[in-house]
Amino acid sequence: MTLVLAATPIGRVDDASPRLAAELTGADVVAAEDTRRLRRLAEDLGVEISGRVVSYFEGNEQRRAPALIAALEAGQRVVLVTDAGMPSVSDPGYRLVTAAIAAGVGVTVVPGPSAVLSALAVSGLPVDRFCFEGFLPRKAGERSRRLAELAAESRTMVFFESPHRTAESLRAMADAWGADRPGAVCRELTKTYEEVRRGGLAELTLWAEAGVRGEITLVVGGAAPVSNDLDAEALRRLVDQAASTGLSRKDAVAAVIRQTGMARRTVYDAAHRGAETGEDAVVPPP
Repeated sequence: MTLVLAATPIGRVDDASPRLAAELTGADVVAAEDTRRLRRLAEDLGVEISGRVVSYFEGNEQRRAPALIAALEAGQRVVLVTDAGMPSVSDPGYRLVTAAIAAGVGVTVVPGPSAVLSALAVSGLPVDRFCFEGFLPRKAGERSRRLAELAAESRTMVFFESPHRTAESLRAMADAWGADRPGAVCRELTKTYEEVRRGGLAELTLWAEAGVRGEITLVVGGAAPVSNDLDAEALRRLVDQAASTGLSRKDAVAAVIRQTGMARRTVYDAAHRGAETGEDAVVPPP
């Protein structure tokens, strides 16, 4: 009666842990994002899966979860694997975990390879504080708004991206955060053609425009700290700059508060003096 989230190799099969092999061998049910990949993995590991194998991917998560929960409640051990890395981290799994917890079922993990931590470790960027942002929105407007919201983020940021959108996303980051913001493009981690490209966002954009292939993880340095002793005019300019990226004045004020650490009332008063009246006027703080 345990759901096991089992990390699988992100490249080299010999990164798989002995416990992964044991869990696949002993599982009553193995739920796999791609059953064909699971079979190849089992073959590479030299193990035989005797339990029932079912598909569990983004398109059938909601439909498949009740049957898996029923199997767990019946006392079966269910192992969940995705194509690579840790289930539920930008991969199927979150819905099943929450359903298992709600049903009072135990949830455990087989730790292992992680593209997020691997990219962070080799990026050369600060690792003491970081955040994982997953995939950026595909639509340009939504992506710009997301990047504007992250403009004041001081932690190192990690993103997943598809190869054909890498140059576009890097260009949008350079526009939103500055051409010189440091970053790293980590490609095909642990695989034969592993590559880590480091530099400013504009430089990385030029490199990516020539074409990028493989699995991509982007790591970007956080915003430099801003003095919390700014006058009203400087604060208003920061709010205007944030608003120019597509944020409402209210959200722009919130972004500047996070960026500077200054009091909400101080930033609001400075922004209010320069804000236009109407729908985009700043909403006063409570």
